Amino acid sequence: MSAQLDFAEIEQLKQKAAEARRLVLETVHHAGAGHIGGPLSAIDMLVSLYFGVMNVNQNDPKWAERDRFVLSKGHSAIALYTVLAQRGYFPIEELKTFDEINSRLQAHPDMNLLPGLDMSSGSLGQGISAAVGMAIGAKKLGKAFYTYCMIGDGESQEGQVWEAADIAAKYKLDNLIVLMDFNQLQQFGWDGSDGRERERPVTSPAERFKAFGWHTISADGHHFEQIIDACNEAKEVKDKPTIIIAKTIKGKGVSFMENQYLWHSKIPTAEELKIASQELMAGV
Repeated sequence: MSAQLDFAEIEQLKQKAAEARRLVLETVHHAGAGHIGGPLSAIDMLVSLYFGVMNVNQNDPKWAERDRFVLSKGHSAIALYTVLAQRGYFPIEELKTFDEINSRLQAHPDMNLLPGLDMSSGSLGQGISAAVGMAIGAKKLGKAFYTYCMIGDGESQEGQVWEAADIAAKYKLDNLIVLMDFNQLQQFGWDGSDGRERERPVTSPAERFKAFGWHTISADGHHFEQIIDACNEAKEVKDKPTIIIAKTIKGKGVSFMENQYLWHSKIPTAEELKIASQELMAGV
């Protein structure tokens, strides 16, 4: 179903992911703004896509035959920016301009500013509709590229997600591959102070998408081989779109951030950044 990754390739992906997480934290700390929890849960999938799955050319960002990617959970833009920088779309040093007024790296992705972005996003629930449109366009034009889209489990509470899911199945978009960052923790909900558990944003997502006519795959969103295998399996599916329900940990990689909803968009102090960076580098 997929070419097996050797030890060196897996280690390289791990190193890139650890470095990407460190860059996310440094960038948000420097900017004094941004999100952390969701970007950290998405990093391993983004690294897998840009270094192990997608057919792209950083030297020709508008290459007509490239695979497309839409970050529907646009508030996690800093995760995508770090991986694009690692891939060579722009200098890593430019991350220091994140969220500045004249920066190409806005808080949410702006395709009119930054090369390598296929869609502006940020209004939750809308990105998957754009991805559906791209996949339909590829079919109409006879293009062989795939469209990948990352959605959040929180934004899957939006009705537009399910309208798009219905249309994708109707048009048999087997060139559409969606990854759900299923970290099961959003910004709001019970705080746990009264003994109640926080509610999951969406339950049984695989069963729900299957009911809409999708091929569904469950994977560990922090396991590179599983992510790449799932994408390769999706490419073999005919006449159906595929969603990969990737179980992840919000704040992944930093012990005091993992599964803590307060780190959805909290800014780390200099001391917290130092400790987090040490943990990340020690983990590879």
